[in-house]
Amino acid sequence: MTSLFDKNYLFNQSGVVPYRIAGNEVEVLLITSRRRKRWIIPKGIVEPDLSPAESAAKEALEEAGVTGILHPDEIGEYAYEKWGGVCHVKVFLLQVTQVLDSWEESFLRDRRWLSLPDAIELIEERDLQNILRSISRIIFNY
Repeated sequence: MTSLFDKNYLFNQSGVVPYRIAGNEVEVLLITSRRRKRWIIPKGIVEPDLSPAESAAKEALEEAGVTGILHPDEIGEYAYEKWGGVCHVKVFLLQVTQVLDSWEESFLRDRRWLSLPDAIELIEERDLQNILRSISRIIFNY
């Protein structure tokens, strides 16, 4: 039987990169993690009744207070250690159309719109940095 603290346990997560176009530049919305206040993207465990993309959009609303147009194709994936196991995150894009003033986790997290270079500098996960480096090309080819 696998426990939640088994180093071999895999947590399937999905995350979203909320973005907007400002002039000719792409800006992304990062949020802080709850405990360590690191800059991250909205993400969470894929809910059983939702696709990974739908679950990612739900996390964007709950964690960042944004909604928008979800691009259904995965743009990348990365993994990190947490809860004594490995979290495998599938990443999607969300073109933001609405930013809420108040949202479910607003008291737990900060959020900030950033240029891609600034966002890449703040993100710690190398594979997520690489995903962010590819975003402009992906967005402008949609």
